[in-house]
Amino acid sequence: MTTDPDRARTLRRRHMHERQAVIFGVLLAALALAGLGAAAVFTGALGVPFLARGFSTPAPEAGTTAVPCPPEGAAPVPYAQVTVNVFNGASVPGLAAQTAAALTERGFVVGTTANSPASVTGTARLTFGAAGVAAAYTLAAQLDKPVLVLDARADATVNMTVGTGYVGLVSADLIALDPAVPFAAPAGCVPISQITLAPVPAKTTDAPVQDGAETPAPGDTPAAG
Repeated sequence: MTTDPDRARTLRRRHMHERQAVIFGVLLAALALAGLGAAAVFTGALGVPFLARGFSTPAPEAGTTAVPCPPEGAAPVPYAQVTVNVFNGASVPGLAAQTAAALTERGFVVGTTANSPASVTGTARLTFGAAGVAAAYTLAAQLDKPVLVLDARADATVNMTVGTGYVGLVSADLIALDPAVPFAAPAGCVPISQITLAPVPAKTTDAPVQDGAETPAPGDTPAAG
């Protein structure tokens, strides 16, 4: 004959087994769902946005230019050792010659001046090869936020295409370049070895230090006869 205590123990065991069965069933269902989700992510059927953020470096947007980092230890170059080819990308008559004169007065060596075949917005675009990175950064310090573009040229010359936003060189009093202090890498720059080099621009003119092929300023046009 079953007593009341035995019946109570039996009921408690039954209830415990039922709860365990429910918990075990829930765990199995959760594991099955997790497995299906993992398989979907692995096969690409399911995207996980937060995994796409923060675990990979986003590719540059179309039309943007990667700024090359200065090599470790690269320091400012004496102005007299920097050769600059100046191009007018603003369609302002005589602008390249005026800019070249300002650079010469500051101590830079001007190679050629000419009109640029393409217009440039902003203050200026500086184009240079791996050998001219330090020279380009030295020149960039003279300008307000120029764009730096690395190309495949072998020498250390720098092409400066003056843009529509150019209003003159930065005041010399505001430039703090110390040949003993290497350049600091700007935020977001890319090591030279990781940049796809732009093609070397075709030579526009071989004329040295005059206006070359640039349209002269109205006051510089010689009188007829």
